[in-house]
Amino acid sequence: MTELIPAPGHVTGQGSRFFELGPATRVAAGEGTERTERWLRASLGAATGLALTPGQADEADVIRLSIDPVVAKDLGEEGYRLAVTPEAVHLAGGGPAGLFWGAQTLRQLLGPDAYRRAPLPDRQWRLPEIQVQDAPRFRWRGLMLDVSRHFMPKDGVLRYLDLMAAHKLNIFHFHLTDDQGWRVEIRKYPRLTEVGSWRARTKFGHRASPLWDDKPHGGYYTQDDIREIVAYAAERHITVVPEIDVPGHSQAAIAAYPELGNTDVIDTSALTVWDTWGINPNVLAPTDNTLRFYEGVFEELLELFPSEFIHVGGDECLKDQWRQSPTAQERIRELGLKDEDELQAWFIGHFDKWLAARGRRLIGWDEILEGGLAKGATVSSWRGYAGGIAAARAGHDVVMCPEQQVYLDHRQDAGADEPVPIGYVRTLEDVYRFEPVPAELTPDEARHVLGTQANVWTEVMEDHARVDYQTFPRLAAFAEVAWSSLPAPAERDFVDFERRMAAHYGRLDALGVAYRPPTGPRPWQRRPGVLGRPIDGPPPNK
Repeated sequence: MTELIPAPGHVTGQGSRFFELGPATRVAAGEGTERTERWLRASLGAATGLALTPGQADEADVIRLSIDPVVAKDLGEEGYRLAVTPEAVHLAGGGPAGLFWGAQTLRQLLGPDAYRRAPLPDRQWRLPEIQVQDAPRFRWRGLMLDVSRHFMPKDGVLRYLDLMAAHKLNIFHFHLTDDQGWRVEIRKYPRLTEVGSWRARTKFGHRASPLWDDKPHGGYYTQDDIREIVAYAAERHITVVPEIDVPGHSQAAIAAYPELGNTDVIDTSALTVWDTWGINPNVLAPTDNTLRFYEGVFEELLELFPSEFIHVGGDECLKDQWRQSPTAQERIRELGLKDEDELQAWFIGHFDKWLAARGRRLIGWDEILEGGLAKGATVSSWRGYAGGIAAARAGHDVVMCPEQQVYLDHRQDAGADEPVPIGYVRTLEDVYRFEPVPAELTPDEARHVLGTQANVWTEVMEDHARVDYQTFPRLAAFAEVAWSSLPAPAERDFVDFERRMAAHYGRLDALGVAYRPPTGPRPWQRRPGVLGRPIDGPPPNK
């Protein structure tokens, strides 16, 4: 039985015999396995109705969990070995994370009903006799979720962490601020959520659409919500990387605190949280006041997020206001800078040093390359591969997330029924053939590619069902690209992936995921008459 996603590294011994779970089945948990033990009992216990009580490793009818230094030596801390015999199951991880990823494989082997929250009658719970040896290709296997354009309540975020765990993804890039909403409580600056977390109305569809949703939209996470989300993720060996956008994509913050904007160019007190889409001209002023303000934001953020990386955005910062601003021009002269691009590089560089002094690492979108890349910065390469190649060649770490391949807000088919079609057509097969490491890099340069992530921007996704539709099933293909050691894109066996997906759709059904069916959108998934932003022609390779 090899209907596993992502594909494991090595599978042997698929015989006709089974280990059958029943009322007498116990779990023997070794030292360091506590998180996986809790998760296994909670998830499989709910689905099967079995108690899975504590047992001893030398008993029969036992699932044995262990951390094994031999596995760590051979496969790394995220690697695992799973051995199933008719008498017992042994799951050994190189570290706690590897053990947890192995538990995801075990759950898949039990069949789709193992993903339900309550037992169905007359179910038989069998694991096939099998040996699996597995480890991830990349250390960064990410999903970026934009909750600024359309807010996702906390329960929805927790649900997406579960979906990530089921696909062995381990980095949750949490896009918390933008022009259209500020989503995290900062106690030092209460107006960020009092004012910045909601907008009076929302454009429905692309910005060219004539349609509006005229009810207020908003929401934010309290600091306790954030602590819960981070703790829930940690239980699933997922790291939450927060993003606070600077210096562009900042109108929600400026609406709350007008002094953050370029007050010598426009009347910033008249700004409200933006209600439409596109690239906004209202950017932060490059003043000491702005730097101190955002240091205050990041001080609270570091208390909430223990992640090594902090994302600062840095993308799509229009410089028109800086060109017109006497204050910005004086800062350029004062610092001896050449132009506005170098002014942005100075702005980002300030927070690179500020974060480094506190033991953290700055990461930003590839525009942070313009004007000179900060010393310790890592680049999220979204405008194709070029930014990632340049950063890796300069000795900087890179996360590959090119929009032409892994922006899941882009439409999945060219058909007229696709809801609010955005961007390039990116089919399930297109995502499956994505290669994160550019062929142009030498082996030494390629080591700077930490991994890859898929990005879900929610301008045209008004609720969780729309997010599900755009994200799945393509996230399953992406997860295999991020985890498995696959051949070159043209040589990948998409037919076999589709065969395994036939079983995986059953798992997604059990999880209640409103994915796009292979045959196209269901009637209620369509959005007739709502304009998108189609781009004609095939996307560029680089």
